[in-house]
Amino acid sequence: MNKSKQVQSLPVINPNAAGIDIGASFHVVAVPPDRGDESVRTFKAFTGDIEKMADWLVRKGITSVAMESTGVYWVAVYEILEQRGIEAVLSNARDTRSVPGRKTDVNDAQWIQRLHACGLLRASFRPESLIVELRTYLRVRERLLDYAAVHIQHMQKALTFMNVQLNLVVADITGVTGMRIVRAIINGESNPVTLSEFRDPRCRASKATIQAALEGNYQPEHVFALRQAIVMYDAYQVQVHECDTEIEQVIIKLSANKKLPGTPMPKAKHRTKQPNRLNFDVREKLYHLVGADLTQIHGLGPYLALRMISECGTDMSKWPTSKHFTSWLTLCPGSKISGGKILSAHSRKSSNRIVAHLRLAATTVGRTSTALGAFYRRLSARIGKAKAVTATARKIAILFYNAMRYGMQYKDPGADQYERNYLDRVIRNLKRKADEFGLVVQAKPECVS
Repeated sequence: MNKSKQVQSLPVINPNAAGIDIGASFHVVAVPPDRGDESVRTFKAFTGDIEKMADWLVRKGITSVAMESTGVYWVAVYEILEQRGIEAVLSNARDTRSVPGRKTDVNDAQWIQRLHACGLLRASFRPESLIVELRTYLRVRERLLDYAAVHIQHMQKALTFMNVQLNLVVADITGVTGMRIVRAIINGESNPVTLSEFRDPRCRASKATIQAALEGNYQPEHVFALRQAIVMYDAYQVQVHECDTEIEQVIIKLSANKKLPGTPMPKAKHRTKQPNRLNFDVREKLYHLVGADLTQIHGLGPYLALRMISECGTDMSKWPTSKHFTSWLTLCPGSKISGGKILSAHSRKSSNRIVAHLRLAATTVGRTSTALGAFYRRLSARIGKAKAVTATARKIAILFYNAMRYGMQYKDPGADQYERNYLDRVIRNLKRKADEFGLVVQAKPECVS
């Protein structure tokens, strides 16, 4: 064979590797060319056809299959292949970009197979089955709360049409006082004096103020719209409670083989009740599951701690270090360097759900008199709020990683101690620089304590 016709290829690391191009209606599967005349086959997306595809791969001696994360169409294929004992590798689409030129489903499947055979594809993280179940319930619950929030807006709109200024006298119309008054309105009550009697003693507004706000134009069509919104809101609350029951059962299953912690659970940092909280003691269940109180970390409430466990599981050894974990969360600086020049250091965009929660937690922590709060404020003044939020969220993620993997107990040194440590660190750096130039750093007499 002429040298011009010789094909140079990468060494094959996974000889029993296959590739699948996932689609909505059919899947194209490619196996190594030496496994028979028919190295590429197309199977429909029906469950029976996916099972036939898995059986065909087993007959071909395939032990590992790579596929792209195309929508949610890959989930059924992934689970059926795992049931057959085949290692399923879910790769990011940016790692399987084909070479320029022809673009067909067959070429994509063959290209994925070749990359996987040469060991060039990294598997995306997918937790164990019980964690996946917990994650699904929590995602459904969040979606239901989003739907319920839309009907809260409908309730507010109907009240505005009636010129009932309830939102000006109560912090939340879905609170105790607000819902009592709204339910009385849809039951036919329109007397402001009577409606003001439904005020909860904890409400800051007085009865006279509430009575003045409830003088409105109670037209029947607006009351009807309010009633429809209440009915839909209550329906979603029922579904949310059903999700809470399933979530509690999954946590109990995860904690079945866990030993009870030897020390009692510490006192909660905050006693305020979160809105839309789960209807069971999440903090106690997580303490039994993890063996540590994650809510001692500032910014991590019971729900956020549960949400993070549902996304990354309880086995943090999947990430060798905390840097790998924050990189997976896309909370670390990016690295685009060409010719020795840094083109970009922005963190990657991500659709990871817990990243948004961590950023919100970082914003909240920034207003507290804690070490994390002082860290946020110092960075915010120096590099801006956006980067300070990312850096503080990364700090919280590292604390979560260390608590989950090593059982480290978090103790807040306080904002004052953080500022003193920061000052000492700056002085040490100044002294080191001065030594390099043969200078001496000396404090002013009035600054010496």
